[in-house]
Amino acid sequence: MDDYIYLILTQTGTRPARFFRFITKKPYNHVSLSGDASLSRMYSFCRTYRPFPLPATFNREIVSKGTLGQYSSIPCEIYRVPVSSVQKEEYNKIIRHFADNRNIYSYNVLGLLAVYLNIDWKRKKSFVCSQFVAYTMEQIGIPLEKPSSLYIPDDFRRLPYADLIYSGELNSFYYNYKIKENSNRQRVYAH
Repeated sequence: MDDYIYLILTQTGTRPARFFRFITKKPYNHVSLSGDASLSRMYSFCRTYRPFPLPATFNREIVSKGTLGQYSSIPCEIYRVPVSSVQKEEYNKIIRHFADNRNIYSYNVLGLLAVYLNIDWKRKKSFVCSQFVAYTMEQIGIPLEKPSSLYIPDDFRRLPYADLIYSGELNSFYYNYKIKENSNRQRVYAH
């Protein structure tokens, strides 16, 4: 294994997030993917416009912007999953495909009910966040413990090959990482 992908589980304060937390009793209700530890390129199926839960589709998420910028404190857990260089290349292709074709994808509103009822119902062009993450992992050859359409964010916390690298507040992680990254760059330039 040469590389990693990152799973970011979060709990924002949006009304849907609070509702899902009330129903599921789980600490996190959203999951995103990133190909880099800095989380500068996070992706998921989520709302397109900050004030409205719908429409929603495949989106790039940016810490401190959009919904993630609406809250000063966002509890999160970040997991690192080892992948081969071939799997990482495949991951990048899948992300590019979704980014280039985001207009044909939609949020799987009906899939929320199917997941809740434990019904394996795959919809080709509709995903909830956890289905998208599980689908992507499945496509790059990472074994899953159940069908990708049945995954909820909490399931990713128990993957045997996912290492928890951070538990805390998302903005703090992001900004501390950026500070560390800039400090390392300055040291390289100083030599």
